[in-house]
Amino acid sequence: MKSLAAFLIVLMLWVVGLLSFAARVERSTPAPDPMRADAIVVLTGRASERITAAVTLLENEKGGRLLISGVNPEVTPRELQGVSKAAKGLFDCCVQMGFHAADTKGNAAETAAWAENEHYNSLIVVTADYHMPRALLELKASMPRLTLTPYPVPTSEVDARRWWRTTPGARRMAVEYCKYLAVLGSQAFLSLGPKPHDPLKTKT
Repeated sequence: MKSLAAFLIVLMLWVVGLLSFAARVERSTPAPDPMRADAIVVLTGRASERITAAVTLLENEKGGRLLISGVNPEVTPRELQGVSKAAKGLFDCCVQMGFHAADTKGNAAETAAWAENEHYNSLIVVTADYHMPRALLELKASMPRLTLTPYPVPTSEVDARRWWRTTPGARRMAVEYCKYLAVLGSQAFLSLGPKPHDPLKTKT
């Protein structure tokens, strides 16, 4: 009985957390017009809405350049230009394709390397609304000194306002919440570990 009670308590807490997470996602859109940043990064996915939104920000001069992170290596620049609906001149001058990221953690590493190489101090982050909480966790861990402005985008993948009404929507939101908890737990665990030795500090 005790084990069943404990399971029910954990399940209740998980459901409450899921509902809170989903409400946070729902409230995040429409995103306010962001202040200008050094550059923009968009994390790719199955839907094209996020890429189109990132290109619109670039066209509106919200950032000097755009990184599309996690592009399939088989996709050509011209194909991606068509998906993004960007003018050829803008795409050729100001859009960079990143091919090395296979997941969100990879997106963070790819973006951090790009930002460091370009000496950027601020980025607008564009991704799906339901994906933004986890994406920010990973990106902030990889770029703690950069100013990151989230720009969540509603997509056809999950309707954040009616996610519970369809099995695919409920599954996607629940899976994303579990992934978010996993990243949050992993980062909390790592923060408790031994701190790196500072050679400038000497014993007194």
